[in-house]
Amino acid sequence: MLVRFTKMHGLGNDFLVLDTITQKVKVNSALVAKLADRNFGVGFDQMLIVEPPSDPDMDFRYRIFNADGSEVEHCGNGARCFAKFVRDKRLTAKETVAVETQKGPIYLTITEDRQVVVDMGQPVLEPQQIPFSADQQAATYPIDVAGQTIEISAVSMGNPHGVLVVDSIDTAPVESWGPELEAHPKFPAKANIGFMEIVNRNSIRLRVFERGAGETLACGTGACAAVVAGQLRGLLDPGVTVQLPGGALQIDWNGVGQPLVMTGPATTVYEGQIFL
Repeated sequence: MLVRFTKMHGLGNDFLVLDTITQKVKVNSALVAKLADRNFGVGFDQMLIVEPPSDPDMDFRYRIFNADGSEVEHCGNGARCFAKFVRDKRLTAKETVAVETQKGPIYLTITEDRQVVVDMGQPVLEPQQIPFSADQQAATYPIDVAGQTIEISAVSMGNPHGVLVVDSIDTAPVESWGPELEAHPKFPAKANIGFMEIVNRNSIRLRVFERGAGETLACGTGACAAVVAGQLRGLLDPGVTVQLPGGALQIDWNGVGQPLVMTGPATTVYEGQIFL
């Protein structure tokens, strides 16, 4: 069958977006991995699926598959692209859309200057709920990697994240430590690993090794997790610009018990059709 898709990106974190409301498509892990291949397929970090909601109070259901075919709970850059997609395709005329995800509802707003504001919800810090192996909640935890013990923060933004502070992201061991920490026994569901450089109290630089995708040019939930980790450590103030390899996001968080708000762009690259 011939299926329509849209290629999009959020700061270089790229996606194939499928509308399964106006066309019938069955997605499985093997299909995702095949299409994600950058030599023989379309190529992308994640596939985003637009579905009808199961909750009548929601406008859409949002599903995310990594390039390896694994389904994940959340993707902040993808959420911004999702909002632009459903507006551009006239699936909704609302300025703010309510979207159902595996980990609960999120709310997406497109501003007059075409930026997308995402209410990312509250961070999860309790180790068992992240999940992370620790006896009690703390701002940082010791973890062994590459024969040494370092300090890492553990946060869930609907998906698990580990965040460590480095002197410079330019020399950070992302390629070697990223895969080891992603699959570390302390993260039983694996995790996205953020390498955070503090520029000042309202600005950081960040590289993220994503679970099931490898290092990407940008990670929205990773940016949120890094800001939470930095504020909990006393290194950051509310309102942080996160500079990722693909560009900048604005993350606002007023502390424990409050939701994070992410603001950033979403870009359509091209429309396509493919035989499945």
